[in-house]
Amino acid sequence: MSEKKPRYITTTLPYVNASPHMGHALEFVQADTLARYWRLMGHEVFFNMGVDEHGQKIARKADEAGVSRQEYVDKYAAEFNTLKEALNLSHDSFIRTTNPAHKSAVQHMWQLWEQSGDVYKKKYKGLYCVGCESFKTESDLIDGKCPDHLIEPEEIEEENYFFKLSNYQSYLEEYLSKEEVIVPEFRRQEALEFVKKGLDDISISREKSRMDWGVEVPGDDDHVVYVWFDALINYVSCLGWPEDTEGTFAKFWEGGSTLQLAGKDQVRFQSIIWQAMLKSAGVKATDQVFYHGFINSGGQKMSKSIGNVIDPYEMVERYGTDA
Repeated sequence: MSEKKPRYITTTLPYVNASPHMGHALEFVQADTLARYWRLMGHEVFFNMGVDEHGQKIARKADEAGVSRQEYVDKYAAEFNTLKEALNLSHDSFIRTTNPAHKSAVQHMWQLWEQSGDVYKKKYKGLYCVGCESFKTESDLIDGKCPDHLIEPEEIEEENYFFKLSNYQSYLEEYLSKEEVIVPEFRRQEALEFVKKGLDDISISREKSRMDWGVEVPGDDDHVVYVWFDALINYVSCLGWPEDTEGTFAKFWEGGSTLQLAGKDQVRFQSIIWQAMLKSAGVKATDQVFYHGFINSGGQKMSKSIGNVIDPYEMVERYGTDA
């Protein structure tokens, strides 16, 4: 009987700008179910979870609360970590993006992008949704507002570093042409169609004078790494990349089967931007991403920013963990 391939599974990292809600619980339980199934089938499994602790949204929340940014994220990271008991989760890793090892991995990957010739600096003006921590085009908005957070984006003009996503047009078309890389199939088609329309380079830093809560850009103390680029790197930093002193990255990412879980609004980040980031750094692509829908509350995506959230701890107290 042939040896079973190691399995790597990860959730996305929720922002720690407020307490966890049922939308987070959905993804955590999905991942836990798969991890437990694979272990029962005899696979060696590495199951990663964690929290995203940088960015403008968190910095503002900490400032409003009158506490240091680190104190603020420590409080909410602890709340997410205690879900392990409430939901009976079996993860092997709980990564925090304020961990020194993660920060080092982010800076190392940035340097690999520079070596590949994929980083440059230019002035930029755009509409920025603090709730999403991302730039929006007019076509992304409904009545001038972000449809997920129901707020008008802010117009920002500054000099940022950019990543040459446009360099990876043909690579991404080839990658997304493989049926197994995205489930469900219609999300793969969505990603492929987006890439075929042409890719723009994307801003990957913020001026520290405007947003100082993040990983410093190597060689430029005036900039911090854009929070999404910082957070995505957790998928490999949790495995000990780049040093990999214990061989965990080699076993589970390079030699194993990798699966990421994410919400349906993250297709561009997880299956397009992240895959180009990996390619630029010379790292193997993700084998598969599974996209789930949202748990709606009052006809709207559940969001801490909006406040229409359901508390998973209350649900466990009322119905039990198995339910």
